[in-house]
Amino acid sequence: MELKRLLYETGGCGKGEFCFYPQKFILAQYFELMPGVPIHSLKNRIMKKTIGSVGVIALSLCSLAAFSQQSWEAQKNATVDSISAKYKDKILAAPVAKTTSSIFPVLGVYETSTNPEAGKLLITADETNKGIIWVEGLPQGRIKALLTRSPATYKIPAQQNAEGKAVAEGTLIYDKEQNILSICIGKAFNSQDPAMAFMAPAVTEEAVVNKKSKTKTKKPAAPKPWVYTGNKVVQETAVIN
Repeated sequence: MELKRLLYETGGCGKGEFCFYPQKFILAQYFELMPGVPIHSLKNRIMKKTIGSVGVIALSLCSLAAFSQQSWEAQKNATVDSISAKYKDKILAAPVAKTTSSIFPVLGVYETSTNPEAGKLLITADETNKGIIWVEGLPQGRIKALLTRSPATYKIPAQQNAEGKAVAEGTLIYDKEQNILSICIGKAFNSQDPAMAFMAPAVTEEAVVNKKSKTKTKKPAAPKPWVYTGNKVVQETAVIN
């Protein structure tokens, strides 16, 4: 009878005719399988079981949250301690973040005690090309140099600067360990060994034999390259002339 009552309802149709609701039909079948048990009693049992299941799940979630909030220190864990001990002396310190001055150590202010004709030099990076530097304070005026070897070996190309002066080819090297800046202008850049520019030439004059008069004359020596040597100073306390 309960099955028939659930199958015939008037709420949805309004005229008492047969209305089929699949979900209620299934529920009615479930209740029909349990004769002698009131429907309201079965509903109560189902509700109690549902509430009980929700309670168990809620309790489990609370326990999990409480467990996750407990402080766990790896230093006090014996297993972690034993594993870490094997690699304690092999762990490398994190590398220091690189700065512009560490990548391009030549940048900065320099002063010299060997070149009174030169003031304090200022070396800055080009705004558009990091491989180019600009040197200000030389008697030759403001010149540019091109990075050829990292971290601080530069070629000074032959150029005519903004002051209208012609500048011969040369070499610029900054030794970070000794804090020495060396500039040579007037000697070709040696790509194989740039430091050769700062070596004194072995011969300054050459004897030339005149075949007709059989007399010896001295060939004028090539112009000596201009060499600068200076030390880097702290930029915050340096004042550019």
